[in-house]
Amino acid sequence: MLPHWPAETVAILATVGGGPHAIPVSASWRAGETQILLGLAEGRGSLQRLRAQPQVAVALLAAQLAVTAHGRASVLDAPLVPGVAAVLIEVESLTDHMRPTFAIHSGVQWGWTDDEAAGRDREVRAALARLADDL
Repeated sequence: MLPHWPAETVAILATVGGGPHAIPVSASWRAGETQILLGLAEGRGSLQRLRAQPQVAVALLAAQLAVTAHGRASVLDAPLVPGVAAVLIEVESLTDHMRPTFAIHSGVQWGWTDDEAAGRDREVRAALARLADDL
């Protein structure tokens, strides 16, 4: 079962195709016990790789959380919002990296320095929440 994570958590999406490729993602959403939704800009090369080879890993690091979700991704047909594609990841396995010998006190948190970008992020997150409710 997928854990919950703070909204501002940076997710790391790893794709394959021409070798492994990892990118930070600002908009990730827990859509259920075995589903993650991501919002990716339509120009991202990761979308092409996902369409060709859907195997992915998503790493999430936050306070007291270190997990990697492995699964298959699909790029949904309708844009999440203009210019942003919705990606649904069906999680097949989850690796919990936490151990009693260490603690993660905080993770990398995404923040915006531009008001327009911050507004766009709120719009994308709201669309992810609506989509998660529809799944």
